[in-house]
Amino acid sequence: MPELVSLRLEDRVAVVTISNPPVNALSPGVPEGLRSSIAAAAADPAVLAIVIIGDGRTFIAGADIREFGKVVSGERPRGSLLPLLREIEDCSKPVIMAIHGTAFGGGLEVAMAGHYRVIAPSAQVGQPEVKLGIIPGAAGTQRLPRLAGVAKAVEMCAFGDPVGARDAQACGVVDAIIEGDLLAGAVSFAREAAGRPHPKTRDRDEKLSNTDPAIFDRARQQAAKTRRGQMAPLAAIDAVESATRLPFDEGCAREAELFDRCLYSTQSKSLIHAFFAERGVSKIPDVPKNTPLFEIRRAAVIGAGTMGGGITMNYANAGIPVIVKETTQEALDRGMATIRKNYASTVKKGKLSQAAMDQRLSLITPQLTYDGFDQADIIAEAVFEGMALKKQVFGEIDAIAKPGCILASNTSYLDIDEIASATHRSELVLGHHYFSPANVMRLLEIVRGKATGKAVLATSMALAKRLNKVGVLAGNARGFIGNRMLTPYLREAQFLVEEGASVEEVNQALYDFGMAMGPLAMGDLAGLDVGWRVRKEFKHLEKPGVRVPLVSDRLCEMGRFGQKTGRGWSRYDENRQASPDPETAALIEQAAREAGIERRNITREEIVDRCILALVNEGAYVLGEGIALRAADIDVVYLNGYAFPAWRGGPMFYADTVGLPAVLARIEEFRQRHGDDLWSPAALLRRLAETGGTFGSLDRQRETSAGG
Repeated sequence: MPELVSLRLEDRVAVVTISNPPVNALSPGVPEGLRSSIAAAAADPAVLAIVIIGDGRTFIAGADIREFGKVVSGERPRGSLLPLLREIEDCSKPVIMAIHGTAFGGGLEVAMAGHYRVIAPSAQVGQPEVKLGIIPGAAGTQRLPRLAGVAKAVEMCAFGDPVGARDAQACGVVDAIIEGDLLAGAVSFAREAAGRPHPKTRDRDEKLSNTDPAIFDRARQQAAKTRRGQMAPLAAIDAVESATRLPFDEGCAREAELFDRCLYSTQSKSLIHAFFAERGVSKIPDVPKNTPLFEIRRAAVIGAGTMGGGITMNYANAGIPVIVKETTQEALDRGMATIRKNYASTVKKGKLSQAAMDQRLSLITPQLTYDGFDQADIIAEAVFEGMALKKQVFGEIDAIAKPGCILASNTSYLDIDEIASATHRSELVLGHHYFSPANVMRLLEIVRGKATGKAVLATSMALAKRLNKVGVLAGNARGFIGNRMLTPYLREAQFLVEEGASVEEVNQALYDFGMAMGPLAMGDLAGLDVGWRVRKEFKHLEKPGVRVPLVSDRLCEMGRFGQKTGRGWSRYDENRQASPDPETAALIEQAAREAGIERRNITREEIVDRCILALVNEGAYVLGEGIALRAADIDVVYLNGYAFPAWRGGPMFYADTVGLPAVLARIEEFRQRHGDDLWSPAALLRRLAETGGTFGSLDRQRETSAGG
């Protein structure tokens, strides 16, 4: 087994190299290797200075996140880097940290314990721990303000965004940028530093004096707005503030107290679950890792509307030339105008250069014909959500597409197998269900038809990453994973207003739970006519006698489609700001009266439980039927496609944190009140609740049985 940390001498400079691929995480053995190597170098009279560098593609990308789970479960005691970092600072010879790739989390904390830091121009530093529901735990909140200043430290620790090399040098985190060979530059820097005093970061208090208290007030206000409901950002702000009020050692003790509070919280467990869930979704048990992939060099998109335009941008953003086809010049011009407007907005925000915008636009070929489609490696269909039209389009492209061309439908509800039946290449047909706006939302449901080939699935997963999407495999069922589960969620929201809750009460309760917006507000944003079309498409599948929402179709019949028409569940002004609509309230009361529904006061708890547990129960059906491979996949769908709060882990993980027996009992209560047709508990949920299982334990069992 290769050494995790090695030591060699180069021109009287000790070079300590960390080799723990793939990202040189601070796994057990790495801190111990650093300690022994630094001690050996310090004791060697031939050594003038010490350089610490990472092997491979990065410095130290952070702690091994799996270790946090072992600490929380009691499997491993919580260790501390603090003694090691103090030893580095107290080293009698200057220690220079040479940073390339990333120095994140514990990696930056190690780097800040050095006497000097040099960095490659492309490298980044950061304290992203808040994204896992924790804060820096090895004096990061105490050393960073001493180097970068209090305002920058608050920003980095509370919001977790990385800082590039130039900014890191400007604020004082690093001392020099090394152009060219990093190691050679670091060794040269170290030789020069050998003759100078080497300051200890913990003693550098000059940037802490005269701190403006408004820095912390503004950060807390920003966290309340952009990190709503999360405890870690506020804890990080408290920890950095303690650096301005307490001596270093007492500040470290305060940081440790706040770190432990976060680490053992449900929020941290949820965010760590979300982290690993997203990294596991690409594993498909019956699709081997070495499955050959189709090469995607050219793409074509049918439809330049909201979805088609966004899909077109995805391909252009990835550097893939793409044709976008429409049926009329007017529609094509409108679609291209939207694409240009979207790119221009990104340029205006400083997130894209004008040259990059021009380059991406040059990859897009707008046209009214199928010319060039025979050269495409993948054709994505994004036309109106109707089976007849989609089958017509697939029949047309099947006739002109080259052999081996993948045909993907952006349908959000329709049967992929029926769509594939219009072609002679069912093995090359599947669903690529993007979420609106397609150029922004990260989720891509990859829908598997009964004949879809394994190479097509593997290619789609790889393509999702190339398009900067999170690809999740879904089975071919109405609504797939996300929209199938959304149906009962929205159903209960509408039932609740019929039964006595106001539109605003339902929206606010779910917003306070952590959703990006309430369910009825979401309908208004998406357009109520979208669901209306779907309901008409599937009207024949409704079971007679089963309660259905009464008001949404009436709103659509009145031309009230939501934000785009200024009226829906709510009223919207010219800035699309919502306000209560008395006419909607009157319509709801009338519909309830006609249906004999007795209206009553409804608590916020019932609003949340009715909506969220309907989501969970349907998720259990989806999982039990094999439409989703894992409960974690369902969570990834809802975190990335429906703005479920990440600090709750996703609907299935949330159910685990509540406790499945409690979830089942509440669903049984609703079943008694509202009937079996709407609230029959999923068999899988019942089995897990009655045997002490969880959705998470089920995922682990399936992974083990699959040899994962």
